[in-house]
Amino acid sequence: MKELIDKINWGMIILLCLTLGLAPFNPPHIWEKITMLLKGTLKRLLDWFDLVLHSIPWVLLVIKGFFSIK
Repeated sequence: MKELIDKINWGMIILLCLTLGLAPFNPPHIWEKITMLLKGTLKRLLDWFDLVLHSIPWVLLVIKGFFSIK
């Protein structure tokens, strides 16, 4: 897995976080979904799909950061 993450450059991950990770921008969709998750109102399948879709760039950023520190 480390080799796959190393192939993705930092610029691409940051671009994904700023576009897909935050879209739509006012308010960021990921923030709405995290708030819904914490309140327990994230019930529809579409909401779960949105949460996963918009969090993938952030997860990649954290994993790449972990591997580059290690």
